[in-house]
Amino acid sequence: MTALIAPLTSLMQARFGPSAEVADMTRLSGGASQETWGFSLQVHGQAPRALILRRAPFQSAAKGEAIGLVKEAKIIAAAAQTGTPVPEIIHVCRPDDDLGDAFIMAHVDGQTIARKILRDAEYSRARPRLAFQCGEALAKIHAVAAESLPADLPVSHGLDQLDRYEAIYRGFEMDRPVFELALAWLRQNAPAPLPTTLVHGDFRNGNLMVNGEGLAAVLDWELAHQGDPREDLGWICVNSWRFGVRENRVGGFGPLEDLLAGYQSTGGHSFEPKDLTWFQALGSFKWGIMCLIMYQAFATKADPSIERAMIGRRASEAEIDLLNLIEGRPHA
Repeated sequence: MTALIAPLTSLMQARFGPSAEVADMTRLSGGASQETWGFSLQVHGQAPRALILRRAPFQSAAKGEAIGLVKEAKIIAAAAQTGTPVPEIIHVCRPDDDLGDAFIMAHVDGQTIARKILRDAEYSRARPRLAFQCGEALAKIHAVAAESLPADLPVSHGLDQLDRYEAIYRGFEMDRPVFELALAWLRQNAPAPLPTTLVHGDFRNGNLMVNGEGLAAVLDWELAHQGDPREDLGWICVNSWRFGVRENRVGGFGPLEDLLAGYQSTGGHSFEPKDLTWFQALGSFKWGIMCLIMYQAFATKADPSIERAMIGRRASEAEIDLLNLIEGRPHA
């Protein structure tokens, strides 16, 4: 933390004047390649302002499917132009800022922990509104103009992702009958792709900031890409993101009809519930393979943490969800 304060203070003084000071710096999350820090910006004559620094030290461009923080910041700023609830981007760092691949955004008050959002009395007013509000937010995301996005933003449709996750699954050399059935079903029932839009890529509980009135901000855009808008609508319906409240198909907090109504009310396409079943099944398959990745990390001792083992065993839950979807029970 000490090593960050000097360059961060210098940056804040260059932007807000020589009286700017950085205080109360706290690490909120982060692993070996990415960090999130909260801090207070204090400028003489102004009320302190809570800000967030997201950074990948040493310019370590994000791995895997992640797009990198500079692109993420540009996409968040573009989404803000369509009215999507997102944190304000304060500054996108340059190499001479000495903070790595990073950006600074405004802090948004609220809660991201699904267990609290779905059960605590504090969010009882928000819960009935959330599915509709999520539909509104997704319509605004999908309306972002292509020319405002990074030129090299990946394009990925449903079958592209199925190919990628099947390749990972085959690499494990562990035949699982339900995944084999799901692969066959997904290939046989794949819908024709829709015109490409911006896709958030991970729109779900955990990446949504919620306050007492409902959706406050959409966070964590590192998997954003261009693709089929139904991907986002189906992903939030995956049973794993309902956290035990299975009867509410959207995130555990609301019905799919509310999500689709909010989406259509804000200019989105008029979808029917059946239009999203394939994408929900794709999401369940992807999550199942992600669980296997976690298990492999534990089994090979690449990451022997108990958390990896706990997530790994949830592959069986994804298999149950896939069977329910294939048999026409998307709410089960």
